[in-house]
Amino acid sequence: MAPRTPPPPPGLVIVDKDRGPTSHDVVGKLRRIMGTRKVGHAGTLDPMATGVLVVGIERATKLLGHLSLDTKAYTATVRLGQATDTDDAEGEPLAEPVPVTADEAGVRAAMAVLTGDIMQVPSAVSAVKIDGKRAYQRVRDGETVEIPARPVTVSAFELREVRTDGGFLDLDVAVECSSGTYVRALARDLGAALGVGGHLTALRRTRVGPFTLEHARTVEQLAGDPGLSLDLAAAVDTAFPRVEVDADAVTDVRTGRSLPAAGVGGTYGVFGPDGAVLALMADRGPSARPVVVLDPAG
Repeated sequence: MAPRTPPPPPGLVIVDKDRGPTSHDVVGKLRRIMGTRKVGHAGTLDPMATGVLVVGIERATKLLGHLSLDTKAYTATVRLGQATDTDDAEGEPLAEPVPVTADEAGVRAAMAVLTGDIMQVPSAVSAVKIDGKRAYQRVRDGETVEIPARPVTVSAFELREVRTDGGFLDLDVAVECSSGTYVRALARDLGAALGVGGHLTALRRTRVGPFTLEHARTVEQLAGDPGLSLDLAAAVDTAFPRVEVDADAVTDVRTGRSLPAAGVGGTYGVFGPDGAVLALMADRGPSARPVVVLDPAG
């Protein structure tokens, strides 16, 4: 019998996703490339979007639900002159195109209104759940979807370039926002505010939480040279505050016991004296309790 191939080391792969595949498609390809079924992703990207997708390998899949991915950055292209039923270029036009003349001052003023703490209605084809069912599934089933507005934060909505294409006006923009913000909805609302309609034609995520395109490789690059972007220790060190413990505490951490509180807010990574990551922990009163043990005893 041939020897079993050992599993890959645990860690994160930061993928620069191509346009077209779903996030689930990327996970399937990474399972084959990395040689393990223990693969998962955080921070879903739409098929039309490209850029940063965080993928966990082996024990690092335990990190995915705890990563602070609450801020994101994008570059995008907004087309003014026509709205679509999906708020992007993959949808059906809702009306005939409206000729748009370049009025950069008016565009910037409308963008400023959509910056800061705002109430946003997610796109009808979003993954928002309505009575337990995804909005996009309700649309596919022929239902009329009304999603209530919810608070989001758009830290930056910057105009980088203005171009004309036929009767349309294309805006290259940069967006920094909170998790749950829909850039497609920003395109829709900007077009509505200007009275000409608008939709998204390109979207690229450049950062999610602390992970950027500098960490990322395409699936094709990974297929030719499989490997982690960050091993487990580096991933935790990048995403969480670091607390180091002495050798006497290592066994306690690895067996899931509590430690004295570290005085650190939120979840933090606990590292042994050899630099190995042991667990994610959080203070609860005078004690620190394990959130997830990453290097269990035995």
